[in-house]
Amino acid sequence: MTESYDFDRFIAAQNPVYEQVVKALKTGQLSAEWINCIFPRLEGLEDQPVGYYDLRDWAEGEAYLAHPILGKRLLECTKLVIHRAVLGATVFTPTDEPLFHSSMTFFSRLKNTSPVFDSAMYACFGGIGDPKTMKLLRRAFYVSLKD
Repeated sequence: MTESYDFDRFIAAQNPVYEQVVKALKTGQLSAEWINCIFPRLEGLEDQPVGYYDLRDWAEGEAYLAHPILGKRLLECTKLVIHRAVLGATVFTPTDEPLFHSSMTFFSRLKNTSPVFDSAMYACFGGIGDPKTMKLLRRAFYVSLKD
């Protein structure tokens, strides 16, 4: 049975701001209001309340990436971040950088994912995953072995 996900919340949040987001990522004039709906993270991170744009599990992350609009937008925005990072430009504020790090850690670990996410991990974080996200992924993997 195929699971259905509420991706309309992302579309509704992204549609009015997406062109501005792309422009901001190109020019470096970033605004934090949209980071969670563009770069979603895995639900259940320590010290973080569940966010409206968090993804429940690997399956939802894979479905998000496969979504014809959301997956394309995530890849486009990630490539823009990589471009700025390679140029040595500051991309995110100290508050927003961990959110992006967590998102990239999650998406880089999905099955059949794009190498773009690994590239972002290397360009922005030296290839090192976000520790909190990695811990959560290890825990989820361990639980999956029991099933």
